[in-house]
Amino acid sequence: MGGSQADTALSTLSFEFFPPKTPAGMSKLLDTASRLADLKPAYFSVTFGAGGSTRERTLDTVLTLMQETGIEVAPHLSCIGATTDGLREILRRYQDAGIRRLVALRGDLPSGMGDPGALRYARDLVRFIRSETGNHFHIEVAAYPEIHPQAQNARDDLANLCDKVRAGADGAITQYFYNLDAYTQLIAEVRASELDVPVTPGIMPILNHAQLARFSDSCGAEIPRWIRKRLEGLESDEQALRAFGHQVVTDLCRRLLTHGAPGLHFYTLNQAEPTLHICRELQSLTIAN
Repeated sequence: MGGSQADTALSTLSFEFFPPKTPAGMSKLLDTASRLADLKPAYFSVTFGAGGSTRERTLDTVLTLMQETGIEVAPHLSCIGATTDGLREILRRYQDAGIRRLVALRGDLPSGMGDPGALRYARDLVRFIRSETGNHFHIEVAAYPEIHPQAQNARDDLANLCDKVRAGADGAITQYFYNLDAYTQLIAEVRASELDVPVTPGIMPILNHAQLARFSDSCGAEIPRWIRKRLEGLESDEQALRAFGHQVVTDLCRRLLTHGAPGLHFYTLNQAEPTLHICRELQSLTIAN
């Protein structure tokens, strides 16, 4: 990977949402999506709960976003705890709705559910989607610059990503991270495996230290010590904390684009302003250069 200061132009943007639980939440999400649509993203994505627990809300959210914004929307689809008949029905409904993009994930087994289902891994889900729908869907899968928390080691984690791509995935979106070296090392290893799919970095704006620490503990994302200590010292000053978080994430995005990242995928937490603020600053940096 390489690049120069002149290569930081914003390329492909995408924004992730979760399905709202209430009409008020949907109204707020539509306002968020409308504002982010001004950035002309390639697509929005909508998450899918453990074992399909938000299945209907995911579909409803996807259809509403498509209708209200005109932006392509990619539902997340997880296989853990699902049946092949159930997955086949979801795929049929997505096809009928004109959806052309999916994010295929293993997912987490819901608490108390002992049966992982017919498809145990994301590679099995990707293979199933291809066998059922051919090339109808553009399929994204997950990648982990800092290694999946359940992986035995880095080699196994890379092999798992390669298996998903060879099963038919078109690209990958990473878990969020704040260490550029973790991403560049992942890309080097993917290319050394003779895979040429785009691997888009996932970006998490920093808004709240406790929330970020909780997310990171659960998904295995590292908060570098210097960032964590700064955040700890700013917990009593929300404005200063958000300003510092904005600076950290904007600089990370700029460096990612300089190093040739194919785009940026933002985990928005259904909020517009933090992501808008980052993208507008990146655009201003591009114009200045």
